[in-house]
Amino acid sequence: MNFAIIGVGGYIAPRHLEAIKDLGHTLVAAYDQNDSVGIMDRYFPDCQFFTDFERFEAYVDSLKGTSEQVEYVSICTPNHLHAPHIKFALSHGANAICEKPLVLFEKHIDELAEYERKYGKKVFTVLQLRVHDAILNLKDKVEKSGKISHKVDLTYMTSRGQWYHESWKGDVRKSGGLSSNIGVHFFDMLTWIFGEPVEITMAEKSAIAEKGFVKLAKADVHWELTIDKTRLPKQAVDSGKTTFRSIKIDGEEFEFSEGFTELHKRVYSDIFSGKGYGLQDARAAVRIVEKIRSV
Repeated sequence: MNFAIIGVGGYIAPRHLEAIKDLGHTLVAAYDQNDSVGIMDRYFPDCQFFTDFERFEAYVDSLKGTSEQVEYVSICTPNHLHAPHIKFALSHGANAICEKPLVLFEKHIDELAEYERKYGKKVFTVLQLRVHDAILNLKDKVEKSGKISHKVDLTYMTSRGQWYHESWKGDVRKSGGLSSNIGVHFFDMLTWIFGEPVEITMAEKSAIAEKGFVKLAKADVHWELTIDKTRLPKQAVDSGKTTFRSIKIDGEEFEFSEGFTELHKRVYSDIFSGKGYGLQDARAAVRIVEKIRSV
């Protein structure tokens, strides 16, 4: 199948390029407003690349009816651009595969559903924790436990330098804030396993740390996210790590620190086999991070 990609220069784009290539597909067009995209030579050196969106759009349109017509558009742009770029894909006759968070506001899910109906194309999102082996096993274990409610403690600490605050990721209007940018995968995983959000309260919220409580249908979740390296626990600092991740379920530590390298490829493979996750699958986590933003 033929792909285009919007947003090539960021951290996550190589995961998409690798998945497209390793699964035997072709990237025919790429756009990024910045030209630091030498990474493309590793995967698709013959792809047409553009720094002007208008020229990119014209090229995608020119491929219609040819053997290179774009069938999927992968979207790796800043979070606030996901919705318009998904609309671009659908309205130009392609399905969209969009990075997290799918959108910043729940109302955009409804708008995109209208686009799906109007143009007959689909939106897929990257909920890669749902294809992680350890998390699949956890979901199965929880479902078989028979317990009505669980207690979950989630801590995710990852160090970021001053650049973070100067970039779009440090601008809440563009990234949605910490919960949207680095926490939405965890909220998706938890709602997938423990059900819909019922109550959301905050204990701390700043540009570098957020902490709060989310009551789900089958779990009480206390959570903390931070990019402040001074909060890293001593064992992480002593071992030279810049990231600390801990999830305790009913007091038992859940280990899933490995097994992340192939997840995008699994997500893409599932999409092509008809098992990809779409708009409605993303709704619960988007609702949570939007609520956190407004509290």
